Amino acid sequence: MHLNSVGLFWLRRYAVFVACCTFGLVIAGALVASNDAALSVPDWPLSWGRLVPTLEGGIRYEFAHRVAAMLVGLLTVGLAVGMQTHAGRRNRLPHQSTGHMPEPEMVGQAVSPAFSTATRLAWIAVVVVLAQAALGGIAVKFVTPAWSTIAHASLGQFFFAIMVAICVGLYAGFPGSWNAPTVICVAALFGQTVLGAGVRYGVILPVAHIVGAVLATILAMWAGLSILMQHMDNPKLRRPAMLLLSIVFSQVFLGIAAYMARIVYADAPQPMPMMVLFTVAHVAVGSLAVGAAVALAMLARPDAFRVHGGMVTA
Repeated sequence: MHLNSVGLFWLRRYAVFVACCTFGLVIAGALVASNDAALSVPDWPLSWGRLVPTLEGGIRYEFAHRVAAMLVGLLTVGLAVGMQTHAGRRNRLPHQSTGHMPEPEMVGQAVSPAFSTATRLAWIAVVVVLAQAALGGIAVKFVTPAWSTIAHASLGQFFFAIMVAICVGLYAGFPGSWNAPTVICVAALFGQTVLGAGVRYGVILPVAHIVGAVLATILAMWAGLSILMQHMDNPKLRRPAMLLLSIVFSQVFLGIAAYMARIVYADAPQPMPMMVLFTVAHVAVGSLAVGAAVALAMLARPDAFRVHGGMVTA
């Protein structure tokens, strides 16, 4: 196996690792909100004037969220730099630096348009994670203005969707026509996460989130079932379509459970474990639903998994 192929092999796995860490960051953020720990650390970027504060009460959740955000940010920068470096190596012909003719296996191995798109997305992810950090700082400095907290939560979901797109794109490519139901499904599910953030911070009434959930579920069924009816014999499409439907239906039940838990424990002096559990699970599975919709939209393209310049393989 050539060195460039080995580099791409590890870049793909590193991208998946960063996506998994991003999902962990989403959970960490949900734990902060669900435990009412958003202002447990009143300063930023330090924590109570120290690098590591006393870990007690809500400070534990807030500080863990900050550490996770920093690690994900560094990992994202590493991914972007790694992909940019790999693209530079692929674009540099061997005989330009060594004076020798390229080996037969290197002919036609210039970086593909799909990899270039993935590299651009990685740099966009760097910008998004920096913007998310800035919004987090604004929320602390200005005592949690609603617009910054909602934007912070929404950017978290957007960042996770970008990471999923990078991972899938490194395997299945980017160019080509898109399946309309799946793209609409992505937009609806992402919009639903924004509504959910608005409900959590008291800006949007719960009824809007409930109506949005009904609409998003219908659109997810449209996207998933249309793929299943047309491509039941194709496991590369059948499995992600069934996964999307399973996640969306699970999300509906988790939403009902989270809402009921908030009603039952409305008079509790502090967040109760059952309410925290269902709320965090609802946010986490909502992120998975957006990620699954993004993956299905990319895989449902007619030219997914075709070879583009020697980069994408089945």
